[in-house]
Amino acid sequence: MDIRALGYLRVETARFEEWRTYALDLLGMVAATGTDDDTLYLRIDDRAHRLAVVRGAADRLQAAGWEVANAAALVDAARELEAAGVAVKAADDAVLAERRVQGLIQFTDPCGNPLELFWGQAQDHTPLGTPYGNRFVTGTADGTGDLGLGHVVLPVPDIEAALDFYENVLGFQLRDSMKLPPQAVPTAKEQRDFHLMHFLSPNRRHHSLGLYPGELPPGIVHFMVELETLDDVGRGLDRMHEAGIPIASTLGRHTNDRMVSFYAQAPGGFQVEYGWDGLVVDPATWVAKEITADSFWGHRWNG
Repeated sequence: MDIRALGYLRVETARFEEWRTYALDLLGMVAATGTDDDTLYLRIDDRAHRLAVVRGAADRLQAAGWEVANAAALVDAARELEAAGVAVKAADDAVLAERRVQGLIQFTDPCGNPLELFWGQAQDHTPLGTPYGNRFVTGTADGTGDLGLGHVVLPVPDIEAALDFYENVLGFQLRDSMKLPPQAVPTAKEQRDFHLMHFLSPNRRHHSLGLYPGELPPGIVHFMVELETLDDVGRGLDRMHEAGIPIASTLGRHTNDRMVSFYAQAPGGFQVEYGWDGLVVDPATWVAKEITADSFWGHRWNG
């Protein structure tokens, strides 16, 4: 299956105004125009939006949208999903207009996580004009590849079924895995000596997807956005401190994707990773590994 990148996320929230402040004033994203007054559309590059925050009764992930190249690729993907026994729903005109895309299908992974495949997302050619001069990384430095929004970590209580689905149905490449102690996965279906967490991607970003082997009520563990400079990350950390936002994990550098980042609590029970200097790999030569430590330094988790 020819999936190119994580295109967008849709998050429903009962804390809509908190999210407006969090995304615009703290993360430094830019409000975009949209079709629905109860949805906050957010830009970080030249796409019409990369994050949509929807006013609702609960805090949960509505969809992770993965991009394919064109209409033919979407047709092929739908056939492959149906051949694998996955129920696929084609989007109606209202959904296409809301997502600002030319084509879209909806389905779930084996653990019930809501996914969308799409093609032809609209661009916004006006200058981004971020509030702090911060710039987000959604493509390779040489301009030859789309890396997408960043990455998302999804809860998958059935880790084996989820890994098989993302590797063998969706065609993601496994980049590495990490053993987690039982206390790190209190919501696991069964307790073991350790649980495996996996990191995968359909492109050159080290990982666009993390699979966490447990449950989490919002249906999302965290998502990551990458910044162009370390100073962008440091200033973001200062803004979080000044706003009184709990820092879930201190600044540190990860062992797998080399990202220098911190994690901040977001409205609704999950986290946002704000990072810099993520690893870009060559899929043709990459060898999957087991990582034995989360970080080279830092990333001290608070609770």
